[in-house]
Amino acid sequence: MVMSDTIKVIIAGPRGRMGREAVKMVTSTGHFKLTAVIDHKNDGMMLSDIDGFQTIPNVPVYSDIRKCLETEQADVLIELTTPEAGMDHTLAALEHNVRPVVGTTGFTKEDLAQLERICQEKDLGCIIAPNFAIGAVLMMKFAQMAAKYFDNIEIIELHHDKKLDAPSGTAVKTAQMISSVREPKKQGHPSEKETIQGARGAEYDGMHIHSVRLPGLIAHQEVLFGADGQTVTIRHDSYDRSSFMSGVKVAVETIMQQNKFVYGLENILD
Repeated sequence: MVMSDTIKVIIAGPRGRMGREAVKMVTSTGHFKLTAVIDHKNDGMMLSDIDGFQTIPNVPVYSDIRKCLETEQADVLIELTTPEAGMDHTLAALEHNVRPVVGTTGFTKEDLAQLERICQEKDLGCIIAPNFAIGAVLMMKFAQMAAKYFDNIEIIELHHDKKLDAPSGTAVKTAQMISSVREPKKQGHPSEKETIQGARGAEYDGMHIHSVRLPGLIAHQEVLFGADGQTVTIRHDSYDRSSFMSGVKVAVETIMQQNKFVYGLENILD
């Protein structure tokens, strides 16, 4: 594919906060074409019939993704719904040889393994990214670099109070990246005791992960490193969901050249 070719896109979850930003991005990108949307409501309507989308003509709404994929031509599915619906949507896309770009988090290890196996069998690309903000990807990569020199680490992730999964996919991915360069290590006092259960957060290879959920937040994470006489903090903040769209755009363009399963935006960035 050359960049002048049109990439036909379906968006699942257009009425969500991320979905609305994705609709804006796709419809404002010259070589993208929004061919349909998947919404659990409004089946059979046009997107322009839904509040906030009146200026976007000729985009049908489907509630049944398989009916949509059988009816509409598409190259890429942008999936931005819930873990349960997102897994079904991603499987349906692969079944119909449509490449998924997935921002939904909360997939299990078994889910990811199943999707990777299907991609191998079908020689088809799929990108699942816990975070599409370029700055967040850099934060994770910088944390991985720092973990080679500081092995006492805690992760604090902060999100809006409507987020369904905890810890966030970004926090889990960060811990996985750190663990690839750090030996498991029990942190804190050997005899420490939680006087209130959960005070020390979740644990991943000895690292502790703390999840904050408050209205007013969007998506934020800091990784704290401690050593004798010093600390290092690496932090990223998304103040608006538009921050994720540059990564979604790159993923849509890149997946057209991919024939494999990719987990994490960092794996397709130079």
